[in-house]
Amino acid sequence: MNALLSVSNKEGLADFGRSLLQLGVELYATGGTERALSQASLPVHSLQELTGFPELLDGRVKTLHPHVHAGILARRDEPRHLDQLAERGVRLIDMVVVNLYPFSDQVAAGHAGPQALEAIDIGGVALLRAAAKNYEHVLPVVRPADYPTVIEELQRPDGAGPAFRRHLAAAAFAHTAAYDTAIAEHLGACSPAQALPAELAIGGRKLRDLRYGENPHQAAALYVTVQGRGLAGARQWQGLELSYNNLLDAQAAWALINDFQRPAAAIVKHANPCGVAQAPDLCEAYEKALGCDPRSAFGGIVALNRPVDGDTAERLTGTFLEVVVAPSFAPQALEILARRPKLRVLQPGTGPAVPEVDARPVTGGLLVQTADRSG
Repeated sequence: MNALLSVSNKEGLADFGRSLLQLGVELYATGGTERALSQASLPVHSLQELTGFPELLDGRVKTLHPHVHAGILARRDEPRHLDQLAERGVRLIDMVVVNLYPFSDQVAAGHAGPQALEAIDIGGVALLRAAAKNYEHVLPVVRPADYPTVIEELQRPDGAGPAFRRHLAAAAFAHTAAYDTAIAEHLGACSPAQALPAELAIGGRKLRDLRYGENPHQAAALYVTVQGRGLAGARQWQGLELSYNNLLDAQAAWALINDFQRPAAAIVKHANPCGVAQAPDLCEAYEKALGCDPRSAFGGIVALNRPVDGDTAERLTGTFLEVVVAPSFAPQALEILARRPKLRVLQPGTGPAVPEVDARPVTGGLLVQTADRSG
């Protein structure tokens, strides 16, 4: 059994490689991955032993070679395929272990132009798609978290089962789809304004699982897009773990409050505003918003469009609240809010308060509209 490894994320690589070797798997790897395995004192073959060809164009072309893709895509139950490989001395590749260049991390770090383009993985995507297409014969492995399970499956008397192979293939295609979506989103943001696209790609990377969804029996998670900013990229200064409903209400309040130019406060509960007000200073704006419906505001989410100072923080602690969202917090304000240790205090990342595109599911499709910026 032959495995080709080319990973950007080296987490768990050495242990995984060691376990594969113990199962009699031959390891082939690209440059950085080969070095990492060699430094762990693991025997590994270079990619060039498969291709007979060196890397080109500063590494832009290394795995895009017929000896690589033929070894992956050949059907083991098709004698003609095996005969063609034998005629050309091409080795079968039975496992592809790939995770892609961290494009989203580069964009989130502020890189653009040539730097962002160099972070677009071409060969890795092609390897994963080839392996996933031929999943009945080749294992596509994209997540380091799956390494232990892959080893367990290979240790079975009859090897990895059909359901597990299909699971890995689905994970690989989901990974490449989200990756391409991030690239399209980034390049689209740099393009002139245009009508909604003919083909819509929506994707993201799971940031974390949430305790549950709108109701306790519903699963939920927070995904982050390539921009990685706004509420999904918020800094949480303190408080309990955020829930699905917390995030929904926080987004509604944050979007609402950023429509105001003067100091303003909004209180939202169950997606409904309990009070909104503006005033010459932030503390007064919050007091007026609270005065709209103090009873409904109990356990609500407050959004403010100015940095929170000590006076405003003092007033905020006078009512039970779930979340406070603001562009920033003065050190004194954070000390005061800490008196309510369960209160979630959020400072959103940079970027617009409203997503550029609003997409909502309907059975069989999506309703999509551009952001409402008329106000």
